Amino acid sequence: MATLRDNPYSAFNFIVHLGFAQGDGSDVIGGFSDVSGLGVEIQYAEYRNGNERVNTVRKIAGTHKLDDVTCKRGLIGSTDLWEWLDEVARGQHAPRQVTIELLDEARETVSTWKLLNAQPKKWAGPTLAAKGGGEVAMEELSLTHEGITYEK
Repeated sequence: MATLRDNPYSAFNFIVHLGFAQGDGSDVIGGFSDVSGLGVEIQYAEYRNGNERVNTVRKIAGTHKLDDVTCKRGLIGSTDLWEWLDEVARGQHAPRQVTIELLDEARETVSTWKLLNAQPKKWAGPTLAAKGGGEVAMEELSLTHEGITYEK
């Protein structure tokens, strides 16, 4: 549980639960190096009465837009992300609740974001180059979702 403190939490301790089970029944937990795109944008309509005393418009909250969330990880031989994407690409409805937990230094959960009805939108494989770099082969999965909740 998050507690008010002087130093902000580090962004490098987190766990991603992909919302479905492996063959042994345990949760699929992604060992991701990056998660980005946790965001919400509220759309506003502008309105003004003709008899308003002030010469400005009112801002009235309307619908909101959810950003796609992108998860990156090194290729580890697991095909779980690809299989989920392939399932959706073949026309199956396969939404999941994806949970992202921020951890403190003691590896205790301090904040949790839940992506409701998350589905894979885009997968990108690694950039391969034979020029002898020490780079890691990375895969990237973009998720679209229908809602986000925040718990602390």
